[in-house]
Amino acid sequence: MDLKQIEYFVRVAELGSFTRASVVLDIAQPALSRQVRLLEVELRQNLLVRNGRGATPTEAGKLLLEHGRGILHQVERAREELGRVRGALAGRVAIGLPPSIAKVLTVPLTRAFRVKMPDAALAISEGLSVAMRESLTTGLLDIALLYNTTPAPGIETTALLEEDLFLVQRRAGGQSEAEADALARTPLPLDELPRFPLIIPTRPNSIRMLVESELAARGKRPQISLEIDGVAAILDLVADGAGCAVLPMNAVTTSGKAEVFSTRPIHGAGSDGESEGEDGNTRLRSKLFMAVSSQRPATLTQQAMAELIRTTLQALYRSPP
Repeated sequence: MDLKQIEYFVRVAELGSFTRASVVLDIAQPALSRQVRLLEVELRQNLLVRNGRGATPTEAGKLLLEHGRGILHQVERAREELGRVRGALAGRVAIGLPPSIAKVLTVPLTRAFRVKMPDAALAISEGLSVAMRESLTTGLLDIALLYNTTPAPGIETTALLEEDLFLVQRRAGGQSEAEADALARTPLPLDELPRFPLIIPTRPNSIRMLVESELAARGKRPQISLEIDGVAAILDLVADGAGCAVLPMNAVTTSGKAEVFSTRPIHGAGSDGESEGEDGNTRLRSKLFMAVSSQRPATLTQQAMAELIRTTLQALYRSPP
């Protein structure tokens, strides 16, 4: 068996499609199909059931998939161990970040990564939680940071931090800095949130789902003005007066135009988004988790990267959970 053939088979089996696997592996689909077929001929077993909807592993294929993942992991560990002989961790780590976190974390994390693991390679991508969970299960991502995630098969999560959510509005014309600060200290009761037209991402965005579930528990629904997938676009529309947003503070402070907005904390959350602040009130909060695949043992480089993410976030937020 050839290592490339094993890698090709594993990717096809995980993605359920020769087409998707050819894109991920950057190989022509006919060449990919030929290599997988050569593997089947050598093993004298049909490993995949090919149909119009894609490709699914046979019983033999499921067995090889389990072994194949282990083989590829051991090869990666071998590369890492050889790298350690030179005194450094090696290998590649792919991480996924939600856009609001990517804005504040990418630069300090990359800087720390270059110092701690100069012989390793890092890939960072932005995405929505649902897409990143799928990428974890298919091996496209090694680590993902997810907001308000729920338990899912094949995924292990660790809580990292919680962020207060704020109602973000365009600052009224002529409003002074002192007036904006006073408004920022005036919490908005969650029951009053439906009064405000919201510019909010489409489902299943984590903040959208949290807002809807908290209001539904009170027999209320949010007033959706626009559905926009993208923090920058949402803030542009808020600045243009198209509506309000519910976002963490770092989304505003890293927008480059924080002076355009006024923010108010949202109080009165229930069990899903509840956290008691210093004033004794419950606040609507978004919870950030680190997620990894439970189907693949983490390499040493990935373990080091997970710890680096944790320490970098703690330094940025100064309030680890």
